[in-house]
Amino acid sequence: MPNFWKNIQTPVFMLAPMEDVTDTVFREIVLSISQPEVLQVVFTEFVSTDGLASKQGYDAVARRLEVNATENEILRERGAKLVVQIWGNDPEKNFKAARHLEQLGRFDGIDINMGCPVKKVVKKGCCSALIATPGLAKEIIQACHEGTSLPVSVKTRIGLKEIATEAWIGHLLETPITALTIHGRTQKLQSNGEADWDEIALAVKLRDLSGRQIPVFGNGDVRSYGDGIQRIRQYGVDGIMVGRGIFHNPWLFRNDEVSPSIDARLNLLLKHIELYDATWGEHKPFEPLKRFLKIYISGFRGAAEMRNQLMNMSQPADAVRFVGSERNVRLDTLSA
Repeated sequence: MPNFWKNIQTPVFMLAPMEDVTDTVFREIVLSISQPEVLQVVFTEFVSTDGLASKQGYDAVARRLEVNATENEILRERGAKLVVQIWGNDPEKNFKAARHLEQLGRFDGIDINMGCPVKKVVKKGCCSALIATPGLAKEIIQACHEGTSLPVSVKTRIGLKEIATEAWIGHLLETPITALTIHGRTQKLQSNGEADWDEIALAVKLRDLSGRQIPVFGNGDVRSYGDGIQRIRQYGVDGIMVGRGIFHNPWLFRNDEVSPSIDARLNLLLKHIELYDATWGEHKPFEPLKRFLKIYISGFRGAAEMRNQLMNMSQPADAVRFVGSERNVRLDTLSA
C-alpha cells in the first residue's frame, strides 16, 4: 500500500478521531459541506484491539469500522483519506488488528491512539499511559508496522503528569511511524487549560533534527480555518487536526469562512438525523445523536427551547417532523 502521507498536499486539515462522534454518518456530514482542498483526512472513532480480538466483542467494535457507500463515494471522488484509529497495549493484538484492518480494504492508514486521557483507559496502561512506557509503545508501533502495508501513524500528547515532549517525541521518532499528531496538553490536563503550542513547535524541531521525513500535525483549541492557518505559520506544523472545534462550527473546513444561515443549519440537522436512522436503524439508539444538537441549534432566538424539546424525543422520525416543522415556520416568518 502506498504511504499517502508522503504525497499529501500541505497544509493539511484533518477531522480528529472522537469517541461516539466520528462515525461514518458524522464523517459524511462534515465531508459534504467541506472543501476538498481543505479537509483531506478523516478518522474513525477509537477501535479497541482487545475488542477486535474478541469473538464476543467483535460485532460491537465492528460498527466503528462501518463506512457508508455514500461516504465512501465522497472520499474517493475528492481523494480524501480515511484512517482507522486503534488503541490497546498488547503488541500481538495490535499486529493482528493491523492485518485484519488492511484486509477489510476500507482504510488508507492506521493511527495508534497514544493520547486519550480518560482515566479508566489510562489505568489499563493504554493510550496516553504509553508515554510512561516508551519501550512498550515502540513494540506496539513495530507490531502494527509488521502487520500491515498501510502507513502507521501516532496521535499523542506532550506528557503524562508533566511535560515530557523532548524525551517522548524522541522515542517516537525512532520508530517506523509515517506521521505524528501532537495534542498540546498532558494527560493530567485532560481538556482543561490552553493547549501548549510551543511544545508542539518543539516536536517539529525534534523531527527536523532527526532527519525523519514525516509530517507533524498540531491539535488543540483550533476553532476556525483562519486560526488553523495562523498556527501552521507560527509553529511550523504541516497541518492541523480539529477535534472539539467542529462542535462550534461544522463548516470549519472551508477557506471562505462561511457563516451558515439558520435554514442551512436546520437542513443539515435533518440530513444528519435521516442518515443516522438509515445507517444504524435499531443498531444504535437515538440518544447518542443528541450530543450533536448544539452544533446546529444555537445562536438564534428559541434555540434553547427547540433543543430541549428534541432532547425529550426518542425516535428519529419524531425529530425529523419537529425540525422540519420548525424550519418551515422560520422560512414563513422570513418571507412574510
